[in-house]
Amino acid sequence: MNQPLAYIHPGAKIARNVVIEPFTTIHNNVTIGSGTWIGSNVTIMEGAIIGENCKIFPGAVISAMPQDLKYNGEETTTIIGNNVTIRECVTINRGTADRMKTVVGDNCLIMAYCHIAHDCVVGDNCIFSNGSTLAGHAKIGNSVILAGMTAIHQFCSIGDHAFVTGGSLVRKDVPPFVKAAREPLSYVGINSVGLRRRGFTAEKIHEIQNIYRILFQSKYNNTQAIRIIEAEMEATTERDEIIRFIQTSHRGIMKGYFNN
Repeated sequence: MNQPLAYIHPGAKIARNVVIEPFTTIHNNVTIGSGTWIGSNVTIMEGAIIGENCKIFPGAVISAMPQDLKYNGEETTTIIGNNVTIRECVTINRGTADRMKTVVGDNCLIMAYCHIAHDCVVGDNCIFSNGSTLAGHAKIGNSVILAGMTAIHQFCSIGDHAFVTGGSLVRKDVPPFVKAAREPLSYVGINSVGLRRRGFTAEKIHEIQNIYRILFQSKYNNTQAIRIIEAEMEATTERDEIIRFIQTSHRGIMKGYFNN
């Protein structure tokens, strides 16, 4: 950690075995956990709390002030979990008075040139491919994959285990376990490959498929579909998660399946 070509504010709290490369700047009120590596030309600004065994590559800017005209200098934070890899030129802004923090969970891979705006909450085990952008207040579940150049509208939510294809514009909420593609964004099936990789059984995948057939491939509206699902399908963790996500959606969920 004894790097004479880096600037480290005396008020920063940094574990002894953190590696900091030349020309990096670390501001006051920053905490960095053990085993973390910080590359050259990284800027970590006030309010950053970074976990253990992270890797932050050159050009990244962590915990900069939010790009929100309502921000009035509140003491807010950016919280990065353990085992997170942040690639080149990623920007992650700290929170505003709305949530007071921006959060990235454990074991995430944030690829080059991604942007995570103020007050976003990102779950564990997520992968954001190059150039993906989250507007303010977005909420991303666990094990979500965003392919390259995906853009998420402010206040949108994406459920656990969802996959969003590259170049997508996400204007509505994306429920858990699905694949989302096309323009406008719509349901194109469940994320069966990802679910199998994460240990979901064939029976469980079939159950999820049946739920989304009723939701997205029938002529029912969401209220009618949920009523049928509750009446005809056994209560399970996955069934209830899907229903809860749809019922609590603030922006409404994306379109159902259709053929061009």
